Amino acid sequence: MNPVELILELRGLLADAQANGAKIRELIESHQDMAEYQIARFYAARHLVPQVEALISEIDPKQRLAGVELIRFGFPRTLAGKLLRRVVKDPDIEVRKRARSTVKHLGLEEIALPDTRYDGARSIRGKFNTTGWAFGLFAEHARRAWNRVPKKATQIAALGAQGLPVLASIADVQALLGVDAAGLARLMRPGTESGSAYVEFEIPKAKGGTRRIAAPRGPLRRAQRALLDQILAKVPQHPAAHGFVAGRSTVTNARPHVGAALVVKTDLKDFFPTVHYRRVIGLFELLGYNEAVAGVLAALTTYRPKLPDGRVVWPGVLPQGAPTSPALANLACRRLDARLTKLAAKYGAVYTRYADDLTFSFSESPKIAIGRFLWWVDGICQQEGFVEHPGKRKLLRAKTQQRITGLVINRAVHVPRADRRRFRALLHNCAKHGVASQAKGRENFAAYLAGYAAYVQMVQPELGKAWAAQVAKLLGEAP
Repeated sequence: MNPVELILELRGLLADAQANGAKIRELIESHQDMAEYQIARFYAARHLVPQVEALISEIDPKQRLAGVELIRFGFPRTLAGKLLRRVVKDPDIEVRKRARSTVKHLGLEEIALPDTRYDGARSIRGKFNTTGWAFGLFAEHARRAWNRVPKKATQIAALGAQGLPVLASIADVQALLGVDAAGLARLMRPGTESGSAYVEFEIPKAKGGTRRIAAPRGPLRRAQRALLDQILAKVPQHPAAHGFVAGRSTVTNARPHVGAALVVKTDLKDFFPTVHYRRVIGLFELLGYNEAVAGVLAALTTYRPKLPDGRVVWPGVLPQGAPTSPALANLACRRLDARLTKLAAKYGAVYTRYADDLTFSFSESPKIAIGRFLWWVDGICQQEGFVEHPGKRKLLRAKTQQRITGLVINRAVHVPRADRRRFRALLHNCAKHGVASQAKGRENFAAYLAGYAAYVQMVQPELGKAWAAQVAKLLGEAP
């Protein structure tokens, strides 16, 4: 087949790239000896990017593996490296191995910022740095490498010092949760079928698309709430973390950045799903629990979807919808927060994180080129087992409105003017025409009015207090 024929055949297959993915890969792979091979790869890659991005974001590891195969034979090196970063530390061992093999096949260097604290001799898994991603992944290797196998007495002392319940066996976990062995097993069933511990549904995202929610049913939710209250809530979070932390909020997240000359915002892609079962085991072991107990606690707080063909996805990941997920994700970010805090301080910036939203602010012109600074941020996130979402980076200068987690911080923390005007007009119309006239089909409209007034009171106490009194009057409640 000559180059023209190759391109024409690829063109026909790429018209439906999703259905013809295997044929495209086979066609490109079978013509690797042609001088025009790279031309074919570039041509195919332009059309395959959306499909590959969708594949490597799938829950099914077989789909992610298919995405890696398309990258291996259909993409030039630079574009391949950008996509492989999302799967080179994949929870599934086969996907991860194939992604690393593809890195080697394409002649790419380490596709994350190298961690100079580990050399090849000390690395647990060859030249790939182990920071963050292997935290709890190969626990026996890590303990041997760093020579810190905790003794039972040491574990108990460590737990007591932190005010955590001493759980020396699975029976202790059952006693803490008030279930027997059969009940514990039911709480760890995969999927969402009858008898499973989760229900699954989708909700719309604010900026389009949908978000998959896996919410625990009543028995598991109560168990997770007990683990949150008895264990996770007692573990200190990093000072830079403001989301889902008692005593912190969007206001405390925004306040350190008030009056900044430059605000840099970005976020982490697939935040909860990135924290998988093995990493959660590592967290519980770090707190002082033995391997058996840590495994049960991790199984109770992660979700294993069941695919239509009956396969169970393993390892499980933190589900969006579980009460324990935010606390566990924050704990998994403690070293990430520490490193980004030091990076920010080095260049005269301030760093905070609200869930997956990362914010840096400079009180004066940065001492480093912003592109270079973001290169470091991106590299540290990759080292720590997370992937930055480069498409959501924003640079906000003082002459523009600077918003952080929905709040304006140019001179002080306050609710955006447009939102205040809209709510003020809503209250005026409610007073003039009646509350029911403004509901316009919205459920729990009275709760919305009271809730928004309370939110404003948290941000701007005086204004919020006045609005709360006005809402109470409209609803016929005692102020």
